[in-house]
Amino acid sequence: MVTPAGVVVLTDRRLAAGPLVPVVRAAVRGGASWVVLRERDLPYGDRAALAAELRAVAPGRVIVAGPDPLGGNAVHLSSTDPAVDDVALVGRSWHGTEPLSDEDYVTLSPIFPTATKPGYGPPLGVAEAARLAGSKPWLALGGVDSPDRAAACHAAGAAGVAVLGAIMRARDPGRVAGALAEAVGP
Repeated sequence: MVTPAGVVVLTDRRLAAGPLVPVVRAAVRGGASWVVLRERDLPYGDRAALAAELRAVAPGRVIVAGPDPLGGNAVHLSSTDPAVDDVALVGRSWHGTEPLSDEDYVTLSPIFPTATKPGYGPPLGVAEAARLAGSKPWLALGGVDSPDRAAACHAAGAAGVAVLGAIMRARDPGRVAGALAEAVGP
């Protein structure tokens, strides 16, 4: 399985400027490479149906937050979720202190101050995130809301940027995803 790279969209239907699936579709058309389905508060059936809809938008590129892949083959675990078996791709939210096992990639956060989680931090900055990650593939998360910030993450060694607020709140999520994708390159 390929490790996530480029622009990775994290979903949040409550912040989305419109219905979630069309927002994600626009972001993918604009240049987002991967989608992480969050929405952990939805009932199981609703969340599984949403996962299926998103898989139609981004075939082979949907990661489900939490240990249940909802019929898929990729999960993104919180720092406290137990390790999982029999899943092709496993990522984990990491802050540089929790023990890791054999995750394929980590998200490090917050890289910059973030409007989505004000006061969450302190921000790591790109150099510290790169130092913490070492050779582990990592995605920069938190406050990556401009091409300049995305480019700085890429220059520091991030495989990609994980973006929630800048895309979910955008009037034109495709344009925002495209500008960020251009900044991080192929």
